Amino acid sequence: MSAEHLGELLIRKQVITDEQLAQAVAEQKKEGIRLGEALIRLDYIQELDLASFLSKHYGIPSINLAEFEIDPAVIELVPAEVAQKYQLVPINRAGSTLIIAMSDPSNIFAIDDIKFMTGYNVEVVVASEAAVKDAIDQYYDQSSTLADVMDSLEDFDELEVIEDQSLDDLADLEKATEDAPVVKLCNLILTDAIKKKASDIHIEPYEHLFRVRYRIDGVLYEVMKPPRKLKNAITSRLKIIANLDIAERRLPQDGRIKIKLGKGQEMDYRVNCLPTLFGEKVVCRLLDKSNLQLDMTKLGYEPEALAHFKREIHKPFGMVLVTGPTGSGKTVSLYSALSELNKVSENISTAEDPVEFNFAGINQVQMHEEIGLNFAAALRAFLRQDPDIIMIGEIRDFETAEIGIKAALTGHMVLSTLHTNDAPSTVNRLLNMGIEPFLVASAVNLISAQRLGRRVCAECKEPEDHSRDALLAAGVPEDQIGKFVTYRGVGCSVCNDTGYKGRIGIYQVMPMLEDLKEMVLSGANTAEIKQESMRLGIKTMRQSALTKMMEGVTTLEEVLRCTVGDD
Repeated sequence: MSAEHLGELLIRKQVITDEQLAQAVAEQKKEGIRLGEALIRLDYIQELDLASFLSKHYGIPSINLAEFEIDPAVIELVPAEVAQKYQLVPINRAGSTLIIAMSDPSNIFAIDDIKFMTGYNVEVVVASEAAVKDAIDQYYDQSSTLADVMDSLEDFDELEVIEDQSLDDLADLEKATEDAPVVKLCNLILTDAIKKKASDIHIEPYEHLFRVRYRIDGVLYEVMKPPRKLKNAITSRLKIIANLDIAERRLPQDGRIKIKLGKGQEMDYRVNCLPTLFGEKVVCRLLDKSNLQLDMTKLGYEPEALAHFKREIHKPFGMVLVTGPTGSGKTVSLYSALSELNKVSENISTAEDPVEFNFAGINQVQMHEEIGLNFAAALRAFLRQDPDIIMIGEIRDFETAEIGIKAALTGHMVLSTLHTNDAPSTVNRLLNMGIEPFLVASAVNLISAQRLGRRVCAECKEPEDHSRDALLAAGVPEDQIGKFVTYRGVGCSVCNDTGYKGRIGIYQVMPMLEDLKEMVLSGANTAEIKQESMRLGIKTMRQSALTKMMEGVTTLEEVLRCTVGDD
């Protein structure tokens, strides 16, 4: 579609004004970009709105390309230079029809070329220009494929610098980190993790092995084994771009890497280096704000549990604790609660280590232990800042717990996390820290324990038969057996043959009801509190996971992996 034609259409439908079109045309000429991209950059129209407009105008469907995992065999039907020239990407093949996504569905020449070249009938769907560009970069980026990068590494000279800490050796090592193969491989590791929707990257040296693993949906998968001779150069390259000291190899270090993804989006990596027996292990945690799910109704809370949680965080004072192991989604739950509470009328302050995502309207403070700024010090400062809501990243010691409890008792809503296995054991954890039982009973409103379980892949799931004994042993109520269908993932291109795609929260939400408070005051142990909470109708994590299995969201295998029985 010509720029003039698109501009005229948008004005005719009163989507933009004449003045906005004139400014967009000026931007288009200045930057050498398409008119649609110029309109989006100037914020006169949103990408998805433009795609929707073109879809309605031409009477063809629009799609979100980010949700598609395209089969490499389909990509091979259209050469990279053709996809680049016409800004299109093939997404599926059905019989003699090839479906292609374009940002400009009026380009008849492109459609005719694809028909002639492939011999397929062509069906067009609309996608945003940025999404098409991203898909082309993702599926046609031949310069950064693992095979090519690994081939280029074969002739890479052996690095002599292994243990020597002299300045000359460090200079040589720093120079080696700028060599093209090392740069390409590090870039590939960082970007491929995004494409595979990984949450963490592990770069690990061993005596006879150097490997890279990604954590995808909570499980680690090995993705490559670079040559061992490159371990120091790769580690140092990552340390340099994370602004860490490459001369320091004996102590752990923390840093951050930020890269641009286009469309104004950025990806943050939280980087940690740990000295091990055979070199430094580097772990990068991906912090993707664009995929941060803050809608509490979509996290996996069951309706009754969510109602309890929302009711307690909206109280004017008290403490709400979120517990679970590292990587169980505690931060997302707290951020979701803060997002719900974030209003102009509320003063919200958070103490975090580290600050993973920043939010407008919330005063976030990064901890610096080395200068004495810890959770307890930040908490004391918050109480002099006229707070309404306080979030403490983690209660690690008696001092932080004591100040938090006192804040909750003096008219403030306090949100925090603890590392415990389930909600009932959190009470004993606080008591073991030295907090008096009457303070715990008075201050704590609710405890929410959680895990993340993998979702069964919706594209390849199929019914799976389990014996009655297996279901009973897992904890399924006898009267429910036969009333639901269990599934398993067969494995397909969408889920990388794992049978799972995405994760869902498994929660045990325990409001501190009067009966439970009485038990805390009388010195009850964890098992007794758990039994009483179950008697009061509070679901355990195993029961929550089984509910999701019976709803077809996850599998029995995943229920048993993520949760323990209620015996």
